[in-house]
Amino acid sequence: MVELIIKKRSGEVLSKEEYTTIIQGFISGEIPDYQISAFLMAIYFKGLNQEETANLTDVMMRSGELIDLKEIPGTKVDKHSTGGVGDKTTLVLAPLVAAAGAPVAKMSGRGLGHTGGTLDKLESIKGLSVDMTRKEFINKVKEHGIAVCGQNESLVPADKKLYALRDVTGTVENLSLIASSIMSKKLACGAEAIVIDIKVGYGASIKTTKEAEELAKIMIGIGSKMNRKVSVFFTAMSQPLGYAVGNALEVKEAIDTLQGNGPDDLTNLCLELGSEMLVLGKVVKNRVEGIKKLKDQILSGAAYEKFKEFVKSQGGEINMLEKPGLLPNAKYSESYKSKFDGYITELNALDIGLASVKLGAGRETKNSTIDYGAGILLKKKIGDFVKKGEVLAMLYSNNQANFVKAMEYMDLAYKIGEDKPVSKPLILKTLT
Repeated sequence: MVELIIKKRSGEVLSKEEYTTIIQGFISGEIPDYQISAFLMAIYFKGLNQEETANLTDVMMRSGELIDLKEIPGTKVDKHSTGGVGDKTTLVLAPLVAAAGAPVAKMSGRGLGHTGGTLDKLESIKGLSVDMTRKEFINKVKEHGIAVCGQNESLVPADKKLYALRDVTGTVENLSLIASSIMSKKLACGAEAIVIDIKVGYGASIKTTKEAEELAKIMIGIGSKMNRKVSVFFTAMSQPLGYAVGNALEVKEAIDTLQGNGPDDLTNLCLELGSEMLVLGKVVKNRVEGIKKLKDQILSGAAYEKFKEFVKSQGGEINMLEKPGLLPNAKYSESYKSKFDGYITELNALDIGLASVKLGAGRETKNSTIDYGAGILLKKKIGDFVKKGEVLAMLYSNNQANFVKAMEYMDLAYKIGEDKPVSKPLILKTLT
């Protein structure tokens, strides 16, 4: 292992066999954490080429069980987001695309820091479980056309162990390590086509379009090497997506969107991402046809019914969907008001995300307990004109002491000026 660390520290290219030795040794405990930490730091500074990244991804993918979805008819599609504030697209997209005829087999993650996790949002629905065996996962996709599971000990254990080390050694941001982490999980779950939504901006881990392009090319390259179709969208995360930030609040907004009453930005993004999933899944010939098909699922009520079917299949109480007031609520609320007259020129997604964490909606550490009823409901967003004293957002928490720190972040999030800002697109670019 010392020789391999030195090779990578010197910028040399390692073979697939060498990556197999490293990952298998790490999983078995033969190679200690401190040597893997040194190796990760060498990768962070020297990088990996496309071939190495694909090889590392393949070895990580094979570190545990592989889910084979071949017995399920059709092209199985998946979607991944790099994480944002108010990003509840999976809650809308998965049932919407499944209702349109493309099987959705998805493994999702939990929130950490200022970005929320899909699993936490789903678990705000009483009884819903994301823990299942490989056979249960396959059966749910076969029977219902949709299943969402969490990562378990048998699926890509190498990624779970590696990410824990990256998190505490300052090596999270390396693009090859990000790509191998994402793609190993997607590939292990058996999806044949993957749409990736790279969030770009204040509230995302990727800050620039240039960085997003580099990451996208790496992931498309991995997909190509492993005979998978991959499309990548770059979407703006300068302000939160939709109006709801927080677990149960976002479930309510997802229900509204599936019923045709959601915010424009969330609805349009889901239609664009979903139409590409349908194209890759060979359900439609092009995205224009895909968008029409998805709109039909919303108008007919089929998308909402598929969401209820999905929730019920995973043990969730569907009366919470039919009566969203039954979802977790917060005991306390406070309004955040404008201090000036003018146009909202900035609504920093990072600060909104941090405010929601302080309210209890997110995790500051991996062991933090989630308050499913906590969060923020935005009333005004970038480009809106507001008057002094007008309510910009409502804050919710089950602990009254949480509001003080959250309000400090709200002060940082909003900028108000005399001139109306130029409207910017939500989808910045696509790569296939």
